[in-house]
Order: sequence, then structure tokens, then C-alpha cells
Amino acid sequence: MEHKIRLGIIGLGKMGISHLSIAGGNKHVDVVGVCDSSKMVGVFMEKQTPFTFYDDFQAMIKDANPEAVIVAVPSKFHAEIIDALLDSGMHVFAEKPLTLDPVVSKRLADKAWQLELINQVGYHNRFIGTFTEMAKLVESGILGNLYHFTAEAYGPVVTKSKDSTWRSKPEEGGGCLYDYASHVIDLVNYILGEIKQVSGITLNKVYSKDVEDAVYGTLELQSGLSGVLSVNWSDHTYRKMSTKLTALGTNGKLIADATELKIYLNEPVKGFSFEKGWNTVSIGKLQAPVDFYLRGEEYTAQLDYFIDSIRMKRKNGQNSFASAASTDQAIQLIRKSN
Repeated sequence: MEHKIRLGIIGLGKMGISHLSIAGGNKHVDVVGVCDSSKMVGVFMEKQTPFTFYDDFQAMIKDANPEAVIVAVPSKFHAEIIDALLDSGMHVFAEKPLTLDPVVSKRLADKAWQLELINQVGYHNRFIGTFTEMAKLVESGILGNLYHFTAEAYGPVVTKSKDSTWRSKPEEGGGCLYDYASHVIDLVNYILGEIKQVSGITLNKVYSKDVEDAVYGTLELQSGLSGVLSVNWSDHTYRKMSTKLTALGTNGKLIADATELKIYLNEPVKGFSFEKGWNTVSIGKLQAPVDFYLRGEEYTAQLDYFIDSIRMKRKNGQNSFASAASTDQAIQLIRKSN
């Protein structure tokens, strides 16, 4: 009989429940424990599900003894929990951002590496076929010399003044920068190169009192390439989050979002099927199928990748703590520059 990965989940909010549903559909996983501090959640889980519930993550670590744990609690709690999990020899998948302090994130990345434990952070855009393909095309040099980029995300998360929640508390990872812009910043790091410095940053409040609802500014990469960051989670003109990355080069332009990849070539390039002018490839031709669909293939793909990394002992895979620490560093640059 095949060995199944013993998996625990800490945090049963929106993302935790999503991860639980996906993990439950993975044939290589046995969910041995779930944990949340909410008594109401605990009552529901104990009455309505077959999962063993804990209200203390240390008790889950001791009693359920999982091999791997998904951490889906507010980011301010990540460091304490992840430290304990790594000390217990457990592989960790954490929601983004990894922590609110890049120094702490780097320490956790180094610790996981030294202990040879699989580590991953939930920047799911890296598992969307259009962005994966864009990364390959940029690396191929098909655009010639890159000279500019734009990184954008818009959506209707905060469209009126609301009562206080974690989204309105910067100390808990709330605000557009941590919750929305982090995804775009991570894509820039992944596809175009790591961010070295920032300028002209504005963090605008639209409806929120204590956190920003929009982030604008210029990013400069280690390569010297610079571009524009434009993120707004108070945009009524969008039905849901829309993320787009555009790269401009001497031989054309690449545009990718969650639905399609478009490439304009001034001249065709040998070895590629793209013609001169505009070429469009839909997500359906680029996205690999998954066994369990919930919210989008990318959510299942990232967890499948995490589980496969454990089974294959793949130490430095996609979305590692180290890459997430680089994103956290860029976030800090933006916050400090405003």
C-alpha cells in the first residue's frame, strides 16, 4: 500500500478551508488534523466532518504527528508557528506573505534549507499557465532587450467603509500592499528579476482608515530594468481580482493575465511558431489539468506541487521560503519609501 503524506492544517478561514478541500481530494494525502482558535469552527468541524479538530497547534503537532502542515493564519502568527513546525521536522506550506519582516523570512528560509525540509508559500499565480509561459518566453530572449514593464492588479475587495477586520490592520498583514500587491510583486521577481529599489511610491487610502487601498510606484530590478507598479483593491469596475504583467522589448511586447497570453513581435524568431504582429494563446492551451478543481486549477496545482516535492524530496522548488523572503524584502522597500 502506498504511503500517504500525513498532513495537518492550521487556520480554517477562507484559505484554510480551500486548502482542506483540495488536500482531501489528493490521493497521496491523509489529513490527520485540523486546527483553529475559533470554538464555533471547532464545533462545526467535529459535528460535520471526519477530521480530528484541535484548538491548539502544539497539541496537533504532538498528537497527530503530521509530516507536513499548511499554515493559513494571519501573517503575524506565521513565524512562531513555522519555527515550531520546522523544529518538529515538518514540511511547511504557508500562505502569503511568509512574514511581515523580511529578516525573519530569510531566517526561516535558511532554517528550512539547513533542516532539508520542503517549504513553499502560496503565491498561486506562478501556477497559472499564462504566467508560467511568460516566464519561459522572457527567459528565451524572444523580445530582444527588455526596456520597460508594467505590473498591475485591480479588484473590488474594499468598495466602501467597513468595520474593522484583519484586512484593516497592518500589523496583521492587512492592506492592499500585503494582501494584493504582494502577488504582483512576486510575479515580477519570478518572471523579470528581483526588485532592487523603488521610487515614487504612493500608498493611497480610498475607503480604509488605517491601511492603503491602492499602491503605485516605480520598481527597479537588479538587472537595471525598471517598470511601473499599479495595484488597487477598491476598483468598482472589476468583478474579481485581475492581475496583468506586461513586458516591452526591442522586438515586441508580452502581455499575460489569468485568461490569455498575448505577444506582439516586430519580427518572427526562429524556433517559435509566433508570427509577426499579434499572437494570442488562451489559458486553455497552457494550463495543465488537475484532478480536483476548486476556485481555479492553480490552487490545486500549487498544493499538488508541494505534496509531490515531499514525495520526490525536491528541496528547492517553486515558491520556496527563499523566494518569498525576496518578495517580503520588496514589500518592505515599498512601505519604508512612502
